[in-house]
Amino acid sequence: MTRTSAKDLIAQVLDDGSFSSWDTPPEYGDIDDDYRAALARAREKSGVDESVITGEGTVDGARVAVILSEFAFLGGSIGAATSRRLIQAIHRATAERLPLLISPASGGTRMQEGTPAFTMMISITTAVYRHKDAHLPFLVYLRNPTMGGVMASWGSAGHFTFAEPDALLGFLGPRVVELTTGTPMPDGVQTGENLAEHGVIDGVVSPTQLRAAVVKIMRVLSQASPSTPRELAAPSGPRSAWEAIVKTREPGRAGMVDLVDHLGHNVIKLSGTGDGRVSQATTVALARIGGRPVVLIGQDRHHLPLGPAALRFARRGISLAKELQLPIVSIIDTPGAELSRDAEEKGMAGSIARTLGELVDAPVPTVSVILGQGCGGGALAMLPADRVLAAENAWLSPLPPEGASAIIYRDTSHAPEMMERQGVSAHAMLGSGIIDGLIAETDDFVGEVVAAIDNTLHELETNPERVGREQRFRHYERLAELN
Repeated sequence: MTRTSAKDLIAQVLDDGSFSSWDTPPEYGDIDDDYRAALARAREKSGVDESVITGEGTVDGARVAVILSEFAFLGGSIGAATSRRLIQAIHRATAERLPLLISPASGGTRMQEGTPAFTMMISITTAVYRHKDAHLPFLVYLRNPTMGGVMASWGSAGHFTFAEPDALLGFLGPRVVELTTGTPMPDGVQTGENLAEHGVIDGVVSPTQLRAAVVKIMRVLSQASPSTPRELAAPSGPRSAWEAIVKTREPGRAGMVDLVDHLGHNVIKLSGTGDGRVSQATTVALARIGGRPVVLIGQDRHHLPLGPAALRFARRGISLAKELQLPIVSIIDTPGAELSRDAEEKGMAGSIARTLGELVDAPVPTVSVILGQGCGGGALAMLPADRVLAAENAWLSPLPPEGASAIIYRDTSHAPEMMERQGVSAHAMLGSGIIDGLIAETDDFVGEVVAAIDNTLHELETNPERVGREQRFRHYERLAELN
């Protein structure tokens, strides 16, 4: 396994010569002679005065605060002096409103200090959340190895988390696990590659690729530039609900993948929930639409099932938007939520409820777009927004059309007339106040969708009284009165 030093990482990620240290000499208080001698040996061996170095530099000209472990200093272990250095650096980054890049490489708590040092992981975490309260980006780059209390606190708190190739990462090291439990940890479990595959971290990148990732994140998150509303194409007249449903079921119809492709380099995808779940049915990404950063959360009808993990992934996107104070754009396009024993036992209904509730409650501008199929609770979960748009052939129904027909008529042949009667089409929803606008399905359908989102975000920016929890509450309360 590779082991990148803190100084090597500085050289590979920060602009040449831009690093400036924030460190002051560590203070240890009353310690025994053996520990003092161990610290002296560690300084000589590592070339640094503690297991963490802090400071700032620039990445492609943008200021970034950095906190980097040095594993050569007592295995990167965290003692009280180390914790104080970490906390002071995080507070300074917060005060100076700097994004923070941290890169741990540590075995965890320093055993010479025990429980007092161990509990200071909580103190570090409180500093991290003060930085997050300031809505500043927090990036984590896990180096080999990162274990124990470090992995279980600030090492797992990033908005975005990457790891270096072949890094050993986990709660406890494999040797400790085997000695403690009597059972060896299977090979390959505690690797960055495996954790990325299981949605615990967002990817595995080399230090030079990390620089590119930081540059991209900073570019996408850069201050919004004013956008000018674009004139949109007029949607066509109403067609039957069933015609619209058939059109949205065409295999070649544009979907979430096409939307992401249209946005090009202005998209940074997350890989999973952060807590060990992945789903291809949902895309969560930091994106730039119309010159402004947004969190994009979208359903992909081509990847099923849309189960609890998919909605848990969506909620990670909602949390990211809250923490970075970014608008949420949710894209609805699903033939329905997962119907299975596994989904029930993992709380499908509760997952829908929590996602729906978090969108209603989100303290940021929100726009939802029914892109095509809007079937059942899986679609409803991502519908609440300050403004809801729908493609002109999109639809929203409590059940798959055939299922609704089967309940009432015990056959599927009545589906077309039932969908008409239920008012599932985009035109019908506009008339009933469920949606706020239609998007024309032109030859440049995806471009029209992006332009409609851009225009709507601009409208919300210039009319802030239309944004937020109370406005959404009032809107959906009025909707209940009208219908």
